[in-house]
Amino acid sequence: MRKNISLTEGSVKKSLIELTIPMIFGMLGLIIFNLVDTFFVSMLGTNELAALSFTYPVVLILNSISLGIGMGAASLVSRAVGAKDFLKIKRYATDSLALGALIVFIFMIIGLNTIEPVFRLLGATDEVMPIITSYMRIWYIGVIFVVIPMVGNNSIRALGDTKTPSLIMLVAAIVNTILDPILIFGLGPFPRLEVPGAAIATVFSRMITFSVAIYVLGYRDKILSIKGVKINQIIDSWKNILYIGLPNAVIKIIQPIGVGIITGLLANISIEAVAGFGIAAKVERFAIIIIGALSVVVVPFIGQNYGGKKFSRIKESLKESYKIIFFTAVIAYIILLVSSNFIGGLFSDDAKVVEVFTTYIRIVSIFYGIYGVQLIGNSFFNAINEPFKASMITAIQMFVIFVPLAMFTSKPFGIHGIFSSLAFSFLIAGILSHYLMYKKMKEWN
Repeated sequence: MRKNISLTEGSVKKSLIELTIPMIFGMLGLIIFNLVDTFFVSMLGTNELAALSFTYPVVLILNSISLGIGMGAASLVSRAVGAKDFLKIKRYATDSLALGALIVFIFMIIGLNTIEPVFRLLGATDEVMPIITSYMRIWYIGVIFVVIPMVGNNSIRALGDTKTPSLIMLVAAIVNTILDPILIFGLGPFPRLEVPGAAIATVFSRMITFSVAIYVLGYRDKILSIKGVKINQIIDSWKNILYIGLPNAVIKIIQPIGVGIITGLLANISIEAVAGFGIAAKVERFAIIIIGALSVVVVPFIGQNYGGKKFSRIKESLKESYKIIFFTAVIAYIILLVSSNFIGGLFSDDAKVVEVFTTYIRIVSIFYGIYGVQLIGNSFFNAINEPFKASMITAIQMFVIFVPLAMFTSKPFGIHGIFSSLAFSFLIAGILSHYLMYKKMKEWN
């Protein structure tokens, strides 16, 4: 097995920065991937764009399950690396991929046979149903190339390597960007495939990530092995992976439900409120990309040091993470505040839509720092094998504070009440995360 990148020694600050920078580019690749598909399909017409939108809930469910399994793999592999337990490293890396493949097979069989009833249930009309079917048939057949890299890249990061997964994601985004217009519109010698072309571009670009992830894990790092494995060992691995994976998957699935409720409240105010909120959600992904990247890479860092019982390094990593989070949050807030009218104008020429966007920025973006503490808290508890605390924090933020408070304040205060409710939920969840993390770390003294 290739020598792993040890995160249990050396400068904590340097390690976090070296892990985070590549992850930023990887996350940028994912954002580009999603935006490009939407952009090119929107050029085909409203029905085509609507068809792609209908596929989102189904895609989200499988992505959430995959990310949950990946989080389980990242936590377990990183702790095994810290403990220098090479047998467990191989078992968890291999068995997480096997679990992902099993779920993919079940999902694909069910999915291919239920396309029409599922999407009819979601409200698909006769006009968009054939388009949805043509897209999903291709997507289901190639779904293994979507899932396995999600799981495998988490194992690679757990070894201390964030550069390779980030490069894989960035290359996939570039390939998808090139193939989308060629296959959708039939450029050069290629036939015009329209929406199925977008599906083929997605599957082909994901095939690259699949191939590279398997190569890295199997041949470079040599941590994939089925020699002498017993079925009871695999079952034990799956139980441990799902113990972390399922709570994370459930939260990722139900979060959009909360966003859906909020969208409904905004729709009762005006269509401009919905549009402005939609712009804010897109811009926000870029604004907190450093915070999001850091929250991903602290899982292998904390996991390795927890496995190696280097508790002082975990405490130091949280202090350094806080510094990075609040510094970048302040910079993001200043930039957004100064340029909010300009940014909003790039997305819409409707003054009311831009006003909603700028209102969101003024109220919510000042709390990005404390939101980052919540994200770090989620990663912290997943890394030390306490996933239900991570899920509890997210559930409280969304369904105990944000949604009920927004429902209560939306009528008297409109968008100001809804956006202030979100900001307040960030504040409370961030404070709760900080309290629970330090309460846990006191047990290590």
